Amino acid sequence: MSRAQAESVIKKIIREVVQRCAQRGQPVSDTLVAFMVKAVVLDPRNGFNDDRTLTKQDIQQLEELCLDQLMETCSPSLDTIKMQVYFDMNYTSRREFLEDIHQVVESNLSTVSREITDSRVKTREELDALYCKMVSYILLRSGMGSPTDVSTMQEATAALQSVFPQTELGSFMVLLKRDKEQQLRELTMIVTGIRLFNKANDKREEKTDLYKLIPAVHSEALRVTSTGLEEDLSLSQSLAQKYTAVLEKLTDPDSQCEECDVPILRLKQALYNVRQHEAFLSMLLADARLCAKQFENMQTEFSSQMKLLKETVHSKTAVPTAKAFPAFKALSQFWIGLQDEVELLNILNNIRLNLQPFTASQAKLFSEAYLDGLLGTSEVKTDEQRMVESSDERIVPAEMKTQEWLLPETACFNRIPLQYNGICGYTLVNRDGLLLPGNPHVGVLKHKEKFYVFSSKEAALKFASCPDTFIAEVAKKVKRSPELIQLLKLYQQFPSLSPYSEMQPGEILLVKPIKCESGTQTDLHPVETKIVKSYEWNEWGLRRKAVKRTDLCTKVTHSVQTDLSHMRRENVTQTWLSKNTTCQSKRDGESHVPKPQTFLAGLRGQRDANMIKANLTRSVDE
Repeated sequence: MSRAQAESVIKKIIREVVQRCAQRGQPVSDTLVAFMVKAVVLDPRNGFNDDRTLTKQDIQQLEELCLDQLMETCSPSLDTIKMQVYFDMNYTSRREFLEDIHQVVESNLSTVSREITDSRVKTREELDALYCKMVSYILLRSGMGSPTDVSTMQEATAALQSVFPQTELGSFMVLLKRDKEQQLRELTMIVTGIRLFNKANDKREEKTDLYKLIPAVHSEALRVTSTGLEEDLSLSQSLAQKYTAVLEKLTDPDSQCEECDVPILRLKQALYNVRQHEAFLSMLLADARLCAKQFENMQTEFSSQMKLLKETVHSKTAVPTAKAFPAFKALSQFWIGLQDEVELLNILNNIRLNLQPFTASQAKLFSEAYLDGLLGTSEVKTDEQRMVESSDERIVPAEMKTQEWLLPETACFNRIPLQYNGICGYTLVNRDGLLLPGNPHVGVLKHKEKFYVFSSKEAALKFASCPDTFIAEVAKKVKRSPELIQLLKLYQQFPSLSPYSEMQPGEILLVKPIKCESGTQTDLHPVETKIVKSYEWNEWGLRRKAVKRTDLCTKVTHSVQTDLSHMRRENVTQTWLSKNTTCQSKRDGESHVPKPQTFLAGLRGQRDANMIKANLTRSVDE
């Protein structure tokens, strides 16, 4: 099947599955259906072959399998996939989040900005209305109050009049639109800085606290987001530890488990669900802590800037604008940065809240009381306890010289990209899908430019004895549980299943990709750097250095020259005399063809006489 044909088939399948799901009252996104189609094709139990063209019966079977999995109720596996799709479609880097926040602000203010920059006022009333619009624009952009509040409008108007009186509107109107927009932004920053300075002076405190200037809603966002993330993460970690302990007990080959009707498959799916939720919450919490750190840094810089501005303003009766305006702009920058952090925290908190419904199925299937009953007297170990217990076991590279091991003493050890997202691959295979975090301090195996960690020394040695076999077994496990592809970060191993945020609904699914594993290593400095600064490649540069070094003007004999050396030098010229030679050139010749000559008589002198023509051509023989 060609690429174009495969894309056409998959688009048709996705469209059909989406419609049938909507008809059954379960709306799904194209991205979710596209991933589910890929997962069904990837699962070897379904019998699809990448190299075989899909028949009409195959397409029908594929649609039915996708519908069955998408319509499944109370499925932790499906909820995990939905959680992954949602997170990848809504979460991005900090820089992109801030760019989106700024774009939303610009979009919301575009109408007001256009009314100001495109206005053509003529009367006094129109000038007053334009000035009020500028004040409203400044309030909306700064976020310090609402234009509907009379006291806030009066305060902002007074601050604007101090730097931009209404009489300056005439010069503002003649500017280009681009310059008008730039001046509006600068006026917003200056007015915002003035209002912050005035609010800080009302506090009458030596050290200005940014927390006391921000609205209560902003302070609440800083507190609620971090607290909510920490509580949800603690709950997910506790559940993950319980599920891990239960599955560790049930999959232990040495113990005789009395429970025969325990749904181990569902327990594993629930473990994957909780582990994925934990991973996402950890990412959100790291971003929230970075926001708090940024806010603390801004608090320190804001206090120092406010103190400097107070000293500048209070010590003089009149402050030059060249000193005051940059200080006000700096205060405004801190305020804008604070608003960005608050908006980012709100986004993170919304993502946290929207992740909670995706964990409902596992909570409904297995209550904590049920898990406690399965545990019995078994100990529930945290990930930190497992790390401490296995840290005493360390790989000795001499025990297995055929493999390359990295130990904690290795440079940049903490920044090594671990395979399977830090999960022990041996336990995943040996315990039929159990997820145990690996301990890098035991030793990191480097195999084919990839790095593997293990939960114990025994697991490390057994995995290292035949790593390719275990890697293939992990791939088989992942094909049967597609939610593990994202959880273990195995996109390179399964290139046909790309991250959801990079996936297009019509992306190729059934064509086998071309892939190649390769690795290169280049020494940073194969030859030690040795720069000879006295080296000169230019011949004329060497001559200049020689003349400069000679320095004849300072020598005793600089004016004593001989007849042969004074303004002269010996020259030798070699010449070549011209040679007498001949050459062959073209000569003109003629043939012996008679030259025709004709004479006409009687052309003039006679009125009615006839013209006589005489042939005077001479013969060749003459």
